[in-house]
Amino acid sequence: MSALVQDIKSILSLARQQTYQTINTNMIKTYWLVGQRIVEEEQEGKEQAAYGKQLLQNLSKALSQELGKGFSYANLRNFRQFYLTYQDWENCYTLCSRLTWSHNRLIMRISDDKARRYYLQEAASNQWSVRQTEKHIHSKHYERLLSTGQTELSPTESENKYDIIKDPYVFDFLQIPSASNTKENVLERLLINDLEKFLLELGKGFSFVGRQYRISTETTHYFIDLVFYNYILKCFVLLDLKVNKLNHQDLGQMDMYIRLFDELKKGTDDNPTIGIILCADKDETMVKYSMLNEHQQLFASKYITYLPTEEELIREIEYVKQLNQKNNE
Repeated sequence: MSALVQDIKSILSLARQQTYQTINTNMIKTYWLVGQRIVEEEQEGKEQAAYGKQLLQNLSKALSQELGKGFSYANLRNFRQFYLTYQDWENCYTLCSRLTWSHNRLIMRISDDKARRYYLQEAASNQWSVRQTEKHIHSKHYERLLSTGQTELSPTESENKYDIIKDPYVFDFLQIPSASNTKENVLERLLINDLEKFLLELGKGFSFVGRQYRISTETTHYFIDLVFYNYILKCFVLLDLKVNKLNHQDLGQMDMYIRLFDELKKGTDDNPTIGIILCADKDETMVKYSMLNEHQQLFASKYITYLPTEEELIREIEYVKQLNQKNNE
């Protein structure tokens, strides 16, 4: 029986890998074609730089409304660069299709053709993970080999075999929900559940948008704990929960989230995005409102009327913390 079980597991494993590889190959080719179409459209514009940015922003909004995730401004820029990097698809196909989109995203940014081909070959042959590929690129592995007179890298074991289906872009491509990359502990989960309910029941225009909401730059994914849209204020409201003491990095990160939302998500009639950082440290509960400096006057004159006070949010966090403590006693 054990041999039978093992054989069936092997058959299923091979079939799944072949299926994943087929999906990945189609996805890579699709993104190349999208990039090609974008470049063709841009070439019709008279003012290339300004026209190109406006084109991608408008295209992102239209595609996101029709097709959901996967078509952010940053992603469309990546599709465009992918095509410009490998304009001959037949030359690109052999190696690029053996790697995930996350691998290709990193490698296509290498300007030197020989170095880029080296990383494509080594990542595919040695089955480097995305993290391992990024590490080799940042440490200038190829350049160091050349400086020692070597032309080839001796075979190395990969950290782990990359699994194509774990690439978050596959979920976007197939339009299926992806699992969050954040492992919430019990207190975090209770707090997020409660804060979502609290704001929706506040009666001040909050509408739920998403939880562990992903927003991406061209190279990195970020996940925001809770995102709302306030239809009275006509703006996005971002909530990020911290279970340790606040630091300058937390504040800087929220400013980055706000800038990304203002650039990528805010509509032409929307007001500037606002962020709320909630600190549930065991010794001190804190709430900080965050807004870009140029919009501080708007916050003081209009936003504050419809947003919960810091004291209200602190009381809500303390209530959940005490409830969690009682449950653990």
